Amino acid sequence: MENILEKLLEAVEFGKVDQKSPYPPQLKGLDGSHELTKSAIALGINPQRILEEALIPAMARVGKKFSENKIFVPQMLMSARAMGASMFQLKPFFNSGDIKTKGTFIIGTVKGDLHDIGKNLVAMMIEGGGWSIVDLGVDVGSDRFVEALKNHPGAVVGLSALLTTTMVNMGEIVSTIKEFAPDTKIMIGGAPVNTEFCMKIGADFYAPDPQKAVEYMNKLAS
Repeated sequence: MENILEKLLEAVEFGKVDQKSPYPPQLKGLDGSHELTKSAIALGINPQRILEEALIPAMARVGKKFSENKIFVPQMLMSARAMGASMFQLKPFFNSGDIKTKGTFIIGTVKGDLHDIGKNLVAMMIEGGGWSIVDLGVDVGSDRFVEALKNHPGAVVGLSALLTTTMVNMGEIVSTIKEFAPDTKIMIGGAPVNTEFCMKIGADFYAPDPQKAVEYMNKLAS
């Protein structure tokens, strides 16, 4: 049983989605995260263990390597896909309460902005860290964030923007959210954003990369 969790950790870390996946070369022909998760569940391994002993450590390694410039966005996306294949099979256990999450994270790219690669990476990394994700997609205005908070009281909110022309919309969204639920923690990120802008608009944290986002979320959960 321990061996299958180690193999799953490796598959997610290196982006091996399933047996047919040619990437990475050193795992060619071997089971990927899809088959390994399925096998782990069939063996009766507790889903919480699958999350805590394979998926979370794998994504922690990926985030660390990314922050140290040892891997880049394409490798992160492959790892995120591999983790997604595992999480898809674990969803029923989240829904039934067999897997306890650290909380809920609502994320979206702000109004006027259609970019989603950075948002998707952050969402996947945080999901891999043990949180439930509510992904609102792109071009999201204040009303949709507030509506999501009504459905998920106490959730943490993440705002993403890639353009200087759309980052200004973050201020309005932060203001509306804080007016609706003053204690809501709001994290922002994206290429044009920085700590100074974060403080200016009243957000709580600026994440320069996905790993820093995960670290902030873990602090909130501790």
